[in-house]
Amino acid sequence: MPSYEELDITPTINANATLTRLGGSIMPPEVLEAMMEAAKSFIDLPELQRRVGNRIALLTQNEACYVSSGAAGGIVVAIAACVTGNEKWAIEQLPDLTGLKNEVIVHKSQRNGYDHAVRQVGVKLIEIGWPGEAEVWHLERAINEKTAAVIWFEGALGSPGDIPLEKVIDTAHAHGVPVLVDAAAQLPPIENLWKFTQMGADGAIFSGGKDLRGPQSSGLVLGKQWLIDACALNGPPHHNIGRPMKVGKEEMVGVLAAVERYLSLDHEARASQMEEIVAGWCSELNRLDGVTATRSFPSEANQPMPRTRVQIDASVVGRTHSEILQGMRDGTPSVNAASGPDETIMLNPQTLEEGEEEIVLARLVEEIQG
Repeated sequence: MPSYEELDITPTINANATLTRLGGSIMPPEVLEAMMEAAKSFIDLPELQRRVGNRIALLTQNEACYVSSGAAGGIVVAIAACVTGNEKWAIEQLPDLTGLKNEVIVHKSQRNGYDHAVRQVGVKLIEIGWPGEAEVWHLERAINEKTAAVIWFEGALGSPGDIPLEKVIDTAHAHGVPVLVDAAAQLPPIENLWKFTQMGADGAIFSGGKDLRGPQSSGLVLGKQWLIDACALNGPPHHNIGRPMKVGKEEMVGVLAAVERYLSLDHEARASQMEEIVAGWCSELNRLDGVTATRSFPSEANQPMPRTRVQIDASVVGRTHSEILQGMRDGTPSVNAASGPDETIMLNPQTLEEGEEEIVLARLVEEIQG
């Protein structure tokens, strides 16, 4: 069996975030075991999708669930569902939008790289508001007979001046327009699995491979039954727009195991542990000349998770923060941390395995002391 060593790939300790480019997260034993068991048999894949979706919906207090190919794949099939509903002629016609609703509304401040998954269906994004500010009347004026949905990007991608999500939902629904929430990285808190849909959103989309620690290539579309039914029709194994976004039986069973595990965790104890790690890092790093370490909250994705912000005085240390970060990546063991604002180093305990917090600290100190 090929190993990373045989492929000349160096594994890294992730003190950065649940980033796709770093593999998202490490799957725990119960998830791996579920996937291995699923791989041993042939099954009816659409039936498995329904059964797994029903179980996850029940666990997460939602009406229905569709397991997607990552959160981005979830956005594609959910937008397609809003455009076509369960009309087979419309589903087969995509991405030709002739005669179909072809506009999706988004706050100007929330435009980001992930909205490519929205545009992939062929719809036009209609921006509302100004950068950092929007009013309900902006949304009212943007809605018309071409509007397929409103997309809301939860977390750090928005602005305090955006129309509150509750008002977005109320306004859109008053005109018969569905609302989708991209909440890909919005775990924790665990309550987000049902918060947005209980607020009235038609669908909320999560990554299965971030804090859930399921398969990297999995995602969840949680929401109303009509939306999930239309997602399934637009998705594999049907030969429609979602056909390339295949989810295997292993990923479906794996993400179910991940959800079951996540719901069983003591999240208060976990948060306390993260705080202890951050406090320990700050205490040790502040002993070093030219280094100032402080607690930063929330995380880069606006999750309620603490990080350590490390300010380096290059005139004292003799190395810049960029040189230190590169040294951490290139050293043994390799450690990947984030470059923060104002030339800082950001250390995140969220993605560490037990005991790795000590290795991260030791490697950073090593690079600082040169």
